[in-house]
Amino acid sequence: MSVLSNEQIEAFWRDGFLVVQDAVSPEQLEGLRREFGGWVAESRDHGDDYGQTLDGRARFDLEPGHSAERPALRRVQSPEEVSDVFLGVMREARTVDYVADLLGPNLKFHHGKVNSKQPGAATKVKFHQDFPFQPMTNDDLITALLFVDEVTLENGPLEVVPGTHRGPLYSLWHDGRFTGAVSDAVFAEHEDNLVKCTGPAGAVCLMHASLLHGSAPNLSDQPRTLYITTYYAEDAIELSPNHLPSKHTHELVRGEATGRVRCSAYEMEIPEKPSSTSFFDQQAAG
Repeated sequence: MSVLSNEQIEAFWRDGFLVVQDAVSPEQLEGLRREFGGWVAESRDHGDDYGQTLDGRARFDLEPGHSAERPALRRVQSPEEVSDVFLGVMREARTVDYVADLLGPNLKFHHGKVNSKQPGAATKVKFHQDFPFQPMTNDDLITALLFVDEVTLENGPLEVVPGTHRGPLYSLWHDGRFTGAVSDAVFAEHEDNLVKCTGPAGAVCLMHASLLHGSAPNLSDQPRTLYITTYYAEDAIELSPNHLPSKHTHELVRGEATGRVRCSAYEMEIPEKPSSTSFFDQQAAG
C-alpha cells in the first residue's frame, strides 16, 4: 500500500522533487538533534577535520573559520556508521517508504551524510546534479534531505530547478578540472526558475539524483542541518568508485534481491573522487 498519494507521486516525477512533512517520528527527530548537538560540542576541541571514515578520510569536516567559540561543523560523513540513532533513521524512517513508493519495492542504501550550516556560515553549495558524482547502470536514485532543523528562506535552504531531472546531464568538468559544479552559463540559463525548499523540522525533500540544485549561505541566526541519505533501485549497479563509501553501502533496506541489472541510456564523464573529506573542497578549488 502506498504511503504517498497519487498526486504526490505525479508531482515528484513532473518536478523532480517533493517536500513531505512528518518523515520521522518526534522521537527519531529528537534523537537526531541530540546526537548532532553532541558532535557540534565535540568539534569545539578540534582545530582541523578529524575522525576517520572507511576509506581513511576525515569523518568530521570543519568549515574554514571554525573555532571553539564559534563552532562550524559543516559535515559528518556516514553518521550511520557511528550512531545507532542515524542508522535506525536510515533504515526505518518513513522516508524510506516514500522512496519505495517512487522507485519500487526493492531498494538499496547508497550513502549518508549530515550537511549543516551553523548561524552565519559562509558555505554555499554551487549548482550541480548528484548523478554525475555517482554513475550507475540506471538513474533510479533519490536523495532524501531530512530537515533536522526548520528550513527557512533565510538559513540557506535547498534551491532546485524543477524539471531539470528530465533534461541533459551537465558536465562538472571545466578546463580539465573536476569542479563539482555546472558552468556559470548553465546556472545563468536556469537562475530565474529556482524554487527554494523550506519546511518544518522533520520534513524531507525527496530529490531525483539528476535534478539541478544548490544552496546559499546561512545568513540567519538559526542553524540549518540536514541528514541526507541516498537510495537507489536494487537493479542498479555502480559504474565508478563510490565517493562516500560506508560499511552500509549497498545494504538492502526494502524488498528483496532480484539478481538482475537494468540499464538506461545516457552519457557522462567519469567523476573524480575527492581526496579530502567532502566535495566542498572540490567546489572551492573549482
